[in-house]
Amino acid sequence: MTRVLEADLTWSGTRFEPGVQIAVGADGRIEAVGPLGRTGAEGLKGVALLPGFVDAHSHAFQRGLRGQGERFPAGAGSFWTWREAMYGLVNSLDRASVRRLSAKAFEEMRDAGITTVGEFHYVHHQRDADFALDEAVLQAATDVGIRLVLLYSYYSTSAPGQPLQGPQRRFATPSVDGFWRQVDRLIPQLDPATQTLGVAPHSIRAVSPDEIAALHEEAVHRGLPLHLHVEEQRREIDESIAAYGRTPMAAILDAVGDGAFTAVHCTHTADADMGRFLAAGGIVCLCPLTEGNLGDGIPRLARAHAVGGRLAIGTDSNNRLSMLEEMRWLEYGQRLRDELRGALPDAGGTLAPTLLHAGTSGGASALGLSAGLIEAGCWADLVAIDLGAAPLAEVPREQLLESLVFGAGNEVILGTYVGGRWRATAERE
Repeated sequence: MTRVLEADLTWSGTRFEPGVQIAVGADGRIEAVGPLGRTGAEGLKGVALLPGFVDAHSHAFQRGLRGQGERFPAGAGSFWTWREAMYGLVNSLDRASVRRLSAKAFEEMRDAGITTVGEFHYVHHQRDADFALDEAVLQAATDVGIRLVLLYSYYSTSAPGQPLQGPQRRFATPSVDGFWRQVDRLIPQLDPATQTLGVAPHSIRAVSPDEIAALHEEAVHRGLPLHLHVEEQRREIDESIAAYGRTPMAAILDAVGDGAFTAVHCTHTADADMGRFLAAGGIVCLCPLTEGNLGDGIPRLARAHAVGGRLAIGTDSNNRLSMLEEMRWLEYGQRLRDELRGALPDAGGTLAPTLLHAGTSGGASALGLSAGLIEAGCWADLVAIDLGAAPLAEVPREQLLESLVFGAGNEVILGTYVGGRWRATAERE
């Protein structure tokens, strides 16, 4: 049976509009949007509806690191010292803890307005080559009711040409053929209404160019999105040049024949490599809060935005879950880097729509989903905003999006719809 939702205001893609009805079919997709004149609509008073936020890059288990690694008795730390703390957590994981930590992260995501997560999943094994932890992530997503794209990770080396060591053995995939056997094993376990798969060669540190080429070829054949970590750290670039004579981005593009994929971070990507990547149709996924926490650096985004604004946002380590904060820091990082205001404006000079796009439809494109827009044919994944919340007091409709992106946090979020199914935030239940 079709349900009809009607909020005081609904985001049209360019502005908030009153009098908009959203017809949601029994399959969880939007059937129609507009002044439909349907009777019996569910009136959402004091509410504005936005597309549900899309988190294109998460490592849910890292929710277990929250509060750790923030003391530095030996002086300043780095990404590499943080990684040792992460490996300590990896050593402690089992099926129950992965399911628990993942569910906790996914619950907080929904409270932050996130309706879809791209879970870049690389901790596969509880014991040697048992792949026991894969199902735990799927089960956690089902428990919470979040839409999930399991970005199934391939991981074979600790650095170019170097074997896996210690906790990294829990990430191991035995071969490209073995990887696809595991993917095929998982397919029947997916909830077809809310779960799909993607392919995630971890990085040029963990996967050779030949393996990336083979994974990309089969991913294209199967119609699956491909995601990689790219140039988050300078050491990764140095190791790639030493091993392959090219930067990671250049080596990956050569491997995939300049095919499109999603590159996560690109913190230190050279302009020439970025231009080539974007010309191939690539999407850049930034994770501003994690990149700030780890001291990665600030990428150059002007070129990425100039070539169609192909940006997505992820929460990565999930140290803090707030998509509104991620959106504003996507812009603020560029302001700090270049000492200006208004780093990522659209053609009309407005910023907030660019940032919302990165946190909704940009992420959906990266994950290969019909989501992130309030349009017929898309999943009915929505976030409900409390127009009576204190941060939005006395804000006119014309400035509502800017006020959300630059002046509000999770406290304005009433709840979310995933496939038309409502879940209130924990504080509103």
